[in-house]
Amino acid sequence: MAGKKAAKLPRAKYETELLRLQTELVKLQEWVRAEGTRLVIVFEGRDAAGKGGTIKRVAEHLNPRVARIAALPKPTDRQRTQWYFQRYVEHLPAAGEIVLFDRSWYNRAGVERVMGFCSQEEYQLFLRQCPIFERMLVEDGIVLRKYWFSVSDAVQQDRFRRRLEDPLRRWKLSPMDLESITHWEDYSRAKDEMLVHTDISEAPWSVVESDDKRRARLNMIAHLLGSLPYHEVSPPVLELPPRPPSTGYERPPRDLQTYVPDHAATL
Repeated sequence: MAGKKAAKLPRAKYETELLRLQTELVKLQEWVRAEGTRLVIVFEGRDAAGKGGTIKRVAEHLNPRVARIAALPKPTDRQRTQWYFQRYVEHLPAAGEIVLFDRSWYNRAGVERVMGFCSQEEYQLFLRQCPIFERMLVEDGIVLRKYWFSVSDAVQQDRFRRRLEDPLRRWKLSPMDLESITHWEDYSRAKDEMLVHTDISEAPWSVVESDDKRRARLNMIAHLLGSLPYHEVSPPVLELPPRPPSTGYERPPRDLQTYVPDHAATL
């Protein structure tokens, strides 16, 4: 429950329920394909709030030709001269596709606003246009879900510290991430103003408490599944054909090809 810190979810319970939910996500994927649905899921939140890990679990067992992740880099000089939403439109799904936005057009309401990467006029224009843009998406038949991952300042700082110490996760940390520590209240005000303008009935925000990553992942996936009228689609009947008899093919000598050394044998 929001406002009260829950105990960390035990790993065994987490992994059992995650597998069940991921099985349902595969059913959702097949429903999306069969119905020709266009599904967009927006993941937003502070740095180290757990968005990336959740996206990884959502997409883990899905067909990458159906469900793809859109994690856009900073805009090019050419893109900066375009309509702000233009480069995001290019990544919207066609029929039977799912797009997971690892950050989205809401960059303008967050980091660009706080760090001064956009002008006040550009920011105000975004707040006016964003609800219109999202209503257009929904009116055209796109199913839009928006999740804000909420993390406390203490947990965020602890995650930053662990990333600094872990060579496998060091790449997740940038100077901009660390600078966000000194702008905690600025980001809070920006988030509050963003929600006031963009939490619309056609595309409401859903807030995910993410101090416990395991709970956050399960809660987000369960909410997504519960918000969609999907059903199990019967798969096509497939049978392995009998292997035909040999016609005399012989494999070339092994020394004619270059093989990867057996590193595993040295362990």
